[in-house]
Amino acid sequence: MTTNHKLSFERAKRAVVKVGSNVLTQDNGLNLKAMRSIARQICKLIDNGLEVILVSSGAMASGVRKIGLAKRPDALPKRQAVAAIGQAGLMMEYEKAFGRYRQKVAQILLTSEDLSSRKRYLNARNTLNTLLSWKVVPIVNENDTVWVEEIKLGDNDNLAAMITLLMDADVLINLTDIDGLYTQDPRVYPQAELITRVTRITKDTERYAGDIPGALGTGGMISKIKAARKVNSAGVPMVIARGDKPNVLLKLFAGQKHGTFFVPQTQRLASRKCWIAFSLKPQGVIKIDEGAATALLKNGKSLLPSGILEVTDDFGVGAPVEFVDRHNEVLGIGLVNYSSSEIKKIMGLKSNRIKQVLGHKSYDEIIHRDNLAITAAVDI
Repeated sequence: MTTNHKLSFERAKRAVVKVGSNVLTQDNGLNLKAMRSIARQICKLIDNGLEVILVSSGAMASGVRKIGLAKRPDALPKRQAVAAIGQAGLMMEYEKAFGRYRQKVAQILLTSEDLSSRKRYLNARNTLNTLLSWKVVPIVNENDTVWVEEIKLGDNDNLAAMITLLMDADVLINLTDIDGLYTQDPRVYPQAELITRVTRITKDTERYAGDIPGALGTGGMISKIKAARKVNSAGVPMVIARGDKPNVLLKLFAGQKHGTFFVPQTQRLASRKCWIAFSLKPQGVIKIDEGAATALLKNGKSLLPSGILEVTDDFGVGAPVEFVDRHNEVLGIGLVNYSSSEIKKIMGLKSNRIKQVLGHKSYDEIIHRDNLAITAAVDI
């Protein structure tokens, strides 16, 4: 994927558009004007040959407003009931908005289990591909009516990043209620400056973002930065832009610069490696030395026992495990060929000693390069 803003949009064949709660809602309920504007722009882009997947917030906020509550309830059953009420209203209005342009839509509700299971992951991918082949706009949201902490995706910024990777999209556009990433919160500090381009996400970037959730949303700018980190590391650009700016989507795809453009790494991760990197929850951590880090990051090698310094947590064969450097910076994630107890016995040793120590040797590698995904751009 090109790192050029204009070319990224000119060459895009498939895009994910995420719209936040604060764009889609207003004091008396859903912001129908905003929904109609977004629908009109997406339909125009589809007419121009682009495939678009819409990740839409707003169900919880819609339900809160419809019932007349002052805020989202704290009790889980009430929150799920509010989401169920709001989701129905949200989809009804999308049906109307897209129907003005004779565009069909479909509702897709997901949990993290749908993406962490390889079989369900591929099934979701096939369903979305079928909808796109039928010229139907998929409208994706987290299944808030059934989630518990163990299966929660986190927020729709994360969901949008996951869908971008699931569907091999060429660009992610995150529409929110401010113009992009600022040096400070522009709603509090008038002197805040818009950062129009981020070439690499650093701790300074995260500090700028802070953690300022909206009144109706579950994320904030920091969750958008985390989403950008995911798609950028997989070679996909992302833009944060103001959702109520007139024709913002059409302007972006016409090559105009709006908001903050997050520059991707130059090499894209393969689909299966995206699944390993971003859909699986790590069950443990392996700390590696500088030599192993160089071999993995620069030379595309597998992780051998000789480069392992430390193993944390208990996990079995085939488990997804993070690997970190000496400074505990996460470098990536992979599927291990040995259990944590076995790795502790052979770490620091040459592969030819595995059988001597364990009594068997299934593999030379702790993590084979085909089952390993680098998620960090680290200079060594």
